[in-house]
Amino acid sequence: MSDVLWYVAHVRPRCEKKLVDYCAREGFPTTLPLYRSVKKYRGKTVTFHKPLFPGYVFLRLVPTQRQSVYQSDYVANLLDVPDQAEFEHQLNDILFAVEQEVEVRLAPTIGPGVKVRIKSGPLQGIEGWVESRKGMVEVLLRLDFIGQAAAVKMDATNLELS
Repeated sequence: MSDVLWYVAHVRPRCEKKLVDYCAREGFPTTLPLYRSVKKYRGKTVTFHKPLFPGYVFLRLVPTQRQSVYQSDYVANLLDVPDQAEFEHQLNDILFAVEQEVEVRLAPTIGPGVKVRIKSGPLQGIEGWVESRKGMVEVLLRLDFIGQAAAVKMDATNLELS
């Protein structure tokens, strides 16, 4: 099973869930972090589950399965992940944050900041980078390989320098 590697599928616009469905039919494990988006339309509240990283689906494949993924016609490019351990660690931190049902959103860019460790609360032990401070502190849980991050709002008292 050590032949199974992480790959990042850069998908065609709005095809993330379609690729996940295709891979499920083919037996390829996928990861697609989703967040809840609540909208109100004419007094009616609707909840959507949107991709946290639009345009990307994370796959676990044996290298010989790469071509099968392209056959779906949803993939624009399949990227090799050079540092498998770091990618998996960062992705697991983001998935854990999503599971804790704290407010998580896409942070459009990764900027410079102070590296911190969350010292209490449901995300205790996770490291991130402070992006901005407006009352609450935004901590970025980075996925360096794709140059994106998920932003989590935290009280500054829950953070310590890492």
